[in-house]
Amino acid sequence: MDTVYVIKIGGNIIDNEAALASFLKDFATVPGKKVLVHGGGKLATQLAARLGVEQQMVDGRRITDAETLKIVTMVYAGYINKNVVAQLQSYGCNAIGLTGADGNVIQAHKRKHATMDYGFVGDIDAVNTGLLQSLLEQNITVVAAPITHDAHGQLLNTNADTIAQELATALGKQYAVQLIYSFEKKGVLLDVNDESSVIPVIDTNSYADLKSRQLIFAGMIPKLDNAFSALQSGVSKVIIGKAEELQELISGRSGTTISQ
Repeated sequence: MDTVYVIKIGGNIIDNEAALASFLKDFATVPGKKVLVHGGGKLATQLAARLGVEQQMVDGRRITDAETLKIVTMVYAGYINKNVVAQLQSYGCNAIGLTGADGNVIQAHKRKHATMDYGFVGDIDAVNTGLLQSLLEQNITVVAAPITHDAHGQLLNTNADTIAQELATALGKQYAVQLIYSFEKKGVLLDVNDESSVIPVIDTNSYADLKSRQLIFAGMIPKLDNAFSALQSGVSKVIIGKAEELQELISGRSGTTISQ
C-alpha cells in the first residue's frame, strides 16, 4: 500500500513570508504522494479590518457572517492558495489548489449549535476520494484551502485542522496515510513557554491524564482531538511538530507522536 502524507501548515507560518518559503521548499522534497492543507493566518482578519468588517471570535473560532465569508474565500481560496501553488511549482513540485467545492471534493453542512450561530461555518459530511486519488496517482500534489460547500450553492468556512483530519481519514481507505500537523511549536508542550518540554508520545490514557491535570494548553485540545479521531478511523500515524523540522517530523526524529 502506497504512503500518502497529509500535512497541515499552521497559520503562523502562513503569516511569515520567509518561514512559508522555507517550509514549502522542504515540503516539495517530500517523496511520493502528498496533500497540503492550509489555513489563513491573520490575513483575513487584517483585510476585514481594512474593509471595516467587524470580526467575532468564539473559543478561537471565527463567526462567519456573509461579508466575512466573502473575505475568507478571497484570502484562503484565492491569494494564499494560489501563492502556495505557485511557490511549489517554482520548487519543481507540480501542485493544484482546490477548495471543497472544486470537483465536489468536500461537502459540508452549515454548523448547527444549540446556543450559538456560527454563521457560514461548515462541518464536513463527505470527501470525494476518487478525484483526490486520480490527482495523487498522477503525482500531482493537492493544496487544499479551508472552504467547503453544501451541494446547494453555499460556500462554507471550515476549520483547516478538521479538513486535514477528514482528508487523511478518507484517503486512509486506499493508502497508508501519515497525518502531520506542522506549526510554530516543536510539538505538544508541557510548558508553552519552554520549547524543550516536548511530550514525545501521547496515547489515549496519557492524553486523558494530561487534560485532567490541565497540563495541555487549551488551544491544542481541538488539534489533539482531531489526531485521535484520525487514528481511530484508520490513519496510520499522526505527528504534531515544528514546520521548520518537516523532514525530522516525517522520520520520527522530532515532534509529538500521537498513538492509541
